[in-house]
Amino acid sequence: MPTAIDHAVQARLIASEPRSQQIPTALRYDPADPYAVRVVFPPQASLDGAEVAWTFARELLTEGLRGPAGVGDVHFWPCGPRSVMAEFHTVEGLAMVQFEARDLRCFLSMAYGVVARGDEARHLDVDGDLAALLREA
Repeated sequence: MPTAIDHAVQARLIASEPRSQQIPTALRYDPADPYAVRVVFPPQASLDGAEVAWTFARELLTEGLRGPAGVGDVHFWPCGPRSVMAEFHTVEGLAMVQFEARDLRCFLSMAYGVVARGDEARHLDVDGDLAALLREA
């Protein structure tokens, strides 16, 4: 089984109060969940002081590098030639985060190197997942 990717980047949390700030952020890809990526923000980026993680489609991130993408709680879009904006919606409000496009491209290149686009279904263990669900029922 290929190994997971944990890629550290700097992101800019866009805020009006107190001010925008750089935050260390982790981008994660695990071939055990081949369609998804996770972005993990440290406790200092949240209002309640807890780590915040978002999981969304790898394809959404890919599309967001080229143009506006997203429906629902997570949206991405290019912001000039070097940046990508992300918008994360919650019941409490929304967070705007700016990433360097090259960091996202590098991460996606590594992720697609582990599981190529179109090969995701081959990395799923449908029988094992179904058996686990039936055991829990």
